[in-house]
Amino acid sequence: MIHLRRQDFEELDHVFRINLINSCSGFKSANLIGTKSNLGIPNVAVFSSVTHLGSNPPLLGVVFRPVTDVPRNTYENIKETGQFTINHIDASIIQEAHHTSAKYDKDISEFEITALEEEYKNGWHAPFVKNAPIQIALTYCEEYEIKANGTIQLIGEIKDLFIQSELLEDDGFVNLSKANIVAINGLDGYAVPSLKERLAYQRPKKILKTK
Repeated sequence: MIHLRRQDFEELDHVFRINLINSCSGFKSANLIGTKSNLGIPNVAVFSSVTHLGSNPPLLGVVFRPVTDVPRNTYENIKETGQFTINHIDASIIQEAHHTSAKYDKDISEFEITALEEEYKNGWHAPFVKNAPIQIALTYCEEYEIKANGTIQLIGEIKDLFIQSELLEDDGFVNLSKANIVAINGLDGYAVPSLKERLAYQRPKKILKTK
């Protein structure tokens, strides 16, 4: 087994280190975040940092890299309008979704560059990604600076949730594997997970004491 110590990281090639640290934590969610500026310019970008933060109220978190280095169109649009959407990526749009990681100027919409289509419903200002199997509309709640590296943890509250009917099971479980929804390994590795099994809620086992 390869053993790397903290001090070893500093001696690694820059790209190697980025790939290593981004992939060693395991598979991450693969989502497209849709926003629109106050000037009416739509934006869509791939993110692998969406996390569940709570069910009541229903909160999701997104991590943004430091906004002082380069323009962060998604972050800026969320702060301008207070709205954004999260759309799951399925296997049929991997290449188009990944291309949204390219850095375009704020006045250029990725919807115009890629084959991804914007969709508007329920009076929402921010665009959804058309045909995404799961579409989530959120409003901005709050944010926290992670002082260790200058990134921002932004928190949004779910206001509308759209799910393809065949994915939702009777107990509320959303079976992502039925829609070939992908996960991200590192920065550029896309995988299609399949559901192995669901296990019951676990309670402590009774421990029999021996004399």
